[in-house]
Amino acid sequence: MTGTGKIKAFNFSEHRRAGILLHPTSLPGGQDHGDLGHDAYRFIEFLAASGISVWQTLPLGPTHEDGSPYQCLSAHAGNPDLISLDWLIDKNWLDVSLITSDKTEPEYREQCLKQALAGFTQQADSEQQQAYTEFCSRHQGWLDDYCLFVAIKQHYNGKGWTDWPTPLRLRDPNALEEISQALADKIEQARFEQFIFFSQWVEIRDYAHQHGVYIFGDMPIFVAHDSADVWSKQEYFLLDEQGQATVIAGVPPDYFSETGQRWGNPLYNWPLMIENGFEWWVDRIRTQLELFDIVRVDHFRGFEAYWEIPATEETAINGHWVKAPGEALLKTLYETFSDLSLVAEDLGIITAEVDALRKDFHLPGMKILQFAFGGDASNPYLPHNHEACSVVYTGTHDNDTTLSWYTSLPEEQQKQILEYMGCKSDADMPWPIIKMALASVADMAVLPMQDILALDGEHRMNKPGTTEGNWNWRFEWEQIPAGLAEKMQVLIKRYGRKPA
Repeated sequence: MTGTGKIKAFNFSEHRRAGILLHPTSLPGGQDHGDLGHDAYRFIEFLAASGISVWQTLPLGPTHEDGSPYQCLSAHAGNPDLISLDWLIDKNWLDVSLITSDKTEPEYREQCLKQALAGFTQQADSEQQQAYTEFCSRHQGWLDDYCLFVAIKQHYNGKGWTDWPTPLRLRDPNALEEISQALADKIEQARFEQFIFFSQWVEIRDYAHQHGVYIFGDMPIFVAHDSADVWSKQEYFLLDEQGQATVIAGVPPDYFSETGQRWGNPLYNWPLMIENGFEWWVDRIRTQLELFDIVRVDHFRGFEAYWEIPATEETAINGHWVKAPGEALLKTLYETFSDLSLVAEDLGIITAEVDALRKDFHLPGMKILQFAFGGDASNPYLPHNHEACSVVYTGTHDNDTTLSWYTSLPEEQQKQILEYMGCKSDADMPWPIIKMALASVADMAVLPMQDILALDGEHRMNKPGTTEGNWNWRFEWEQIPAGLAEKMQVLIKRYGRKPA
């Protein structure tokens, strides 16, 4: 399944560009959240009408119950919750009159997807059936394990794989064969849903390309412990005989946290990955490139050195830095993929070694304007310190909206920001900061959708360190003021961010 949209491979330094950060769950339409349906196409049309040539998303994988796209059940799979039911109806594979649940009930979507599989089995033509067969064959390296994983997890009422019966936890071949037969229907349902997700996403990516829009994705450097990736490739992670992580990822104490951050992700068995030519990473990147034109590496500094915390520790305080083979890994990836375009998330305290690794491979870093107005004139996030090989943001998915951030600042700091920008008034906030991002020398400027809609803090996407109320924000078309696309066109042309 490959795209057909006519567009060149992304070249970061070829043109100055502007992008919008919006996860598909934040789109209008859909049931409980946005999906890959008609509103995704309308959003692409809005981007094109605004002169915007990049759509940045968060990771697209299937989430755990907390909804975080940064802790997924798979580093390869797409989130079935993003599947558009309207698309299935358009294909005549879903007849909603056969669904017994009400649209407001949790079972409704599950019943629709099951009905769609039945409809596909009965009505798909030979070309569609062949596309399904080819998809399953091409993605077999991760697809079979993922589908078995989610089927077993569902069978055991959502339990993590370390709590499964020992033969399944240890992947005893006889036990896997037996349960594969018993759960054949659930496995096939999961496989079909991945086929549908990728089919829908490829069509969206093609549509974006036809409108001159590139897709900018996001890849967490670490994967969730309770994931198909760790269960199926336990040898690539530092685990004990019970499958529990012996050491975990995080970051040390800093200005923002006295105890650091204890993420809990298992750490990689880098020596084995090196021995096997980084095949695990090559496979992972291959999937990312089927989804995205550009990939942001979240916590890029972990490729140079990572903070290793004993799993028995309750905080991140008693960890230590361990060197990672980032140079060898990146060299392998760039030798394997000629069209690889990565962006390094290099926020926080970054060492000279991390910066050197990024620059050795010409990876753009990130500049956040909400971080720019603390300290003195040497603050690297201030626009006069930006470099072309970077992506400038007003804020990210982890930040407050720019309007809310600004209004919550002390009056003296607000005055400092206005003086820096040469503004006499903040009546038009956050637009002066948006203009500052677009004016930066950074090759790419990315604006959260909340900022161009001038929304307050109630519309924030995520608040790090909290587990409730995140990842739920959605916009409505009625929130887009008349003339916004034209206003963006003017600004993007003014600051040279409209590719020829």
